[in-house]
Amino acid sequence: MTKNLIFWLTTTIIMLFVFNNFNNYYHNETNYSNFLSDIENNKIKKIKINGRELNITKNDDYKYKTYMPFNDNNLIEKLINKDIIIKSIGKNRPSIFISLLISWMPIIFTTLIWILFIKQIKNSSKNSLFFNKNKTKIFNKNINITFKDIAGCNEAKEDVKELVEYLKKPKKFQRLGGKIPKGVLMIGPPGTGKTLLAKAIAGESKVPFYNICGSDFVEMFVGVGALRVRNMFKEAKKKSPCIIFIDEIDAVGRKRSTNMNNNDEREQTLNQMLVEMDGFKNNQGIIIIAATNRPDVLDPALLRSGRFDRKVIIDLPDLMERKQIIKIHTKKIPLNKDVNINTIAKSTPGFSGADLANLINESALLSAKKNLNNISMKEIEISKDKIIMGSIRKSLLITNLQKESIAYHEAGHAIVSNIVPEHDPVHKVTIIPRGKSLGITFFLPENDNVFTSKKQLESKISTLYGGRAAEEIIYGKENISTGSSNDIKIATLIARNMVTKWGFSKKIGPLLYNQNEESLISYQIYNKYYISEYIYKIIDKEIKNIITKNYKRAKYILNKNINILHLMKDELIKHETLEYKDIIKIMSINNYNNKLIKKN
Repeated sequence: MTKNLIFWLTTTIIMLFVFNNFNNYYHNETNYSNFLSDIENNKIKKIKINGRELNITKNDDYKYKTYMPFNDNNLIEKLINKDIIIKSIGKNRPSIFISLLISWMPIIFTTLIWILFIKQIKNSSKNSLFFNKNKTKIFNKNINITFKDIAGCNEAKEDVKELVEYLKKPKKFQRLGGKIPKGVLMIGPPGTGKTLLAKAIAGESKVPFYNICGSDFVEMFVGVGALRVRNMFKEAKKKSPCIIFIDEIDAVGRKRSTNMNNNDEREQTLNQMLVEMDGFKNNQGIIIIAATNRPDVLDPALLRSGRFDRKVIIDLPDLMERKQIIKIHTKKIPLNKDVNINTIAKSTPGFSGADLANLINESALLSAKKNLNNISMKEIEISKDKIIMGSIRKSLLITNLQKESIAYHEAGHAIVSNIVPEHDPVHKVTIIPRGKSLGITFFLPENDNVFTSKKQLESKISTLYGGRAAEEIIYGKENISTGSSNDIKIATLIARNMVTKWGFSKKIGPLLYNQNEESLISYQIYNKYYISEYIYKIIDKEIKNIITKNYKRAKYILNKNINILHLMKDELIKHETLEYKDIIKIMSINNYNNKLIKKN
């Protein structure tokens, strides 16, 4: 915008300059007879004679010009007799420079406009006219990330280490006729470190690293993506051996349509990629690493041997891996003595590496906001609650009766979970509203569960119904609130899976009746599975029996420990949040009933 303004201002000034220099200063013209009349009436002060052109200045400084229609020999004598100042000049010719400028001005002006137009196109049309521009970003052996900088995903690192060795010493593998995989597909949930692992491969092998996103190939015009794929491989061959990393490959590698008339941009791009990866061309030394969290939508031709030969699974970190990740992210951060990395790792099941990094960052920001010198466990807990549930809803107005009902509800969860067998211990109970939740009970698993038993599933259902059971015991069936809607949803889903998926029903047996299961082997017509009405009735009855059994167990536990329920409610209203040590202290007052229930 600024360059355009300067250009047009300069052009305007030049044009004004030329106009002012080559237009006569005397703008008014009159006929020759009026000029002679002014001489006779002594109205003329001075005159400039330029050939037949006469530039006149009158006594009142009014200026005009006229032309002699013929050669008037008596004019000079008349002017001398009237004492008029006479100045004779030669023909007014511009300088050579001015003449050239005038003659070349249209060409210069047109050229400047064309140059500006071309520059505008190049600056603004990287995605419009110049579609074939390669959007790949290259990092030439300057990546400092190594495997030591990545915590967790140990199996994934082992899978890709031989790629590094091949890139460093390709002849070692080639002498025996071995061929390194052309493509490596990294599969895992978002935030698990797929991009970071690819960079670590490049950092370890010290080879050029090309980085591009799958969506960068696809444009509005058909053929542009295929051209970019060709250009990318052409550039990569020049720097072989090297790595091409394609993030979110599902944007371009989705399953091709069965419609024979379909020939859109994405499919042409995918076809070109398939040819480059496994065609007649020799692409030795080029390893393609792609990342996705949707392997189910990828085209089968992309996943076959010879293309993406190797699949590297990068799952969510387990307990030990979360500890390692937290240690890396807290390496350069001052921590308070009360910070327990083991506790943080236990209380963050399901967190990805990116989530843990965000947790530490939020804690650091919160500590800085409070002008603290280090990060304490309190700030980490507050940040974790914020990430899981959202910010505190300070503007929400809750009556004392509603607050009491929430306290009884959360106390019911906590008490039942402490008494039912093989349930994860309670980590914290709070009645502070956050996000969509008015209160929540956190559980802290001792270890990451690889599988879950029937006893553990039933204990979880009982705990989920502990809140509703507490409300029914205190306020009666007619005054139960809607606060248990999410608990009911989760408990019903668990019970349904127990019957239709996991084979925990005596009447149904270990048979699969889960309609959403892709591997279900059954006759399928119009996307409907044929299950008899008789089986449907049994499934519904079995689900209800599981729910009823565990709901009754939750009520029984709370009735036996009613004094603990009242006490925990009072403590929650008083402190709003109870930690594990507070809950254990409250539960210890009725140890006899706890033992009785556990035995049952």
